[in-house]
Amino acid sequence: MLQKIQLLDQRITLFMRDHRFSPKVNGWLRFYVRLGDGYIWALFALLMIYILGWKGFLTVLWQSLDSLAVSLILYWVVKLSVKRARPFSFFEHINAEVPPLDKYSFPSGHTMNNLAVACTVFFLVPQVGWVMLLLPVTWGILRIYFGVHWASDIVAGIFLGGISFLIGHFLWNLFIGL
Repeated sequence: MLQKIQLLDQRITLFMRDHRFSPKVNGWLRFYVRLGDGYIWALFALLMIYILGWKGFLTVLWQSLDSLAVSLILYWVVKLSVKRARPFSFFEHINAEVPPLDKYSFPSGHTMNNLAVACTVFFLVPQVGWVMLLLPVTWGILRIYFGVHWASDIVAGIFLGGISFLIGHFLWNLFIGL
């Protein structure tokens, strides 16, 4: 089963390498994917302050940080246990077109950590959260396109990001309450 997943990952990566956008579009996509480094969350924070007021925003912020903390712990445990090479390390003809955050590929931290926060926001503020749910998924797909992740890294990041939200939400309710 693992070999079939790895083969599918390789096929998807090579397909994306062989089907490129123009350099100008790639420049815009690089800018967009770098928003997943955390920059866009400041804009969403301002939007939520406007929608919810300061007190409502703080509730969302603390619960999001709770989910993010769970996600980061789970991320590092899995990442350092699996130690999967990135596509640009596996294929010599693939370059990392955006900077990876660390040496290993599995799971996608961008997808996982951003999705844990996005799920929290979606749960608390659906009118903003639904947009936030789309961002980590699109960033993940682009990180495959730019050679820093395998498709299964993104799928695992989505799954583990959702699990991180559920654990964080459970812990929040257990210790803080609604």
